Amino acid sequence: MAPRLLSSLPLQVLFHLSGAWYALYFLATLLLIAYKSKSLFTYPLGHLVLDVTLLFLMGILEAVRLYLGTKGNLTEAEVPLAASLVLTVGSTLLAVYFLLWQTLVLRADWVLGAALLALHGLEAVLPLDRSLC
Repeated sequence: MAPRLLSSLPLQVLFHLSGAWYALYFLATLLLIAYKSKSLFTYPLGHLVLDVTLLFLMGILEAVRLYLGTKGNLTEAEVPLAASLVLTVGSTLLAVYFLLWQTLVLRADWVLGAALLALHGLEAVLPLDRSLC
């Protein structure tokens, strides 16, 4: 009986793509927050601090999530992959916050957030799909 292979090339590619996309997402969202706070919009200071804090928290969460997911996929270990899947839920909730509930939502926020949520959805489905085989 052949050993069951747990690593997945499509999942690994998604982790790399998600890392690159999140770097762009982080910078673009940070620039959008700066634009919204310095332009004609009124952006209360308390909301500004909350949005920036949540963005940095999301950055830390995303880095840990991608590290654990990559490590779990490459070493064929289910525990880091499962931890990455749990962290995906938290990161997805923060992405939904920036997509729907932040103080000011622009069309650019929608585009960036929708793409990030699509990547999170694909990364969540691939490990589950693999375990069913």
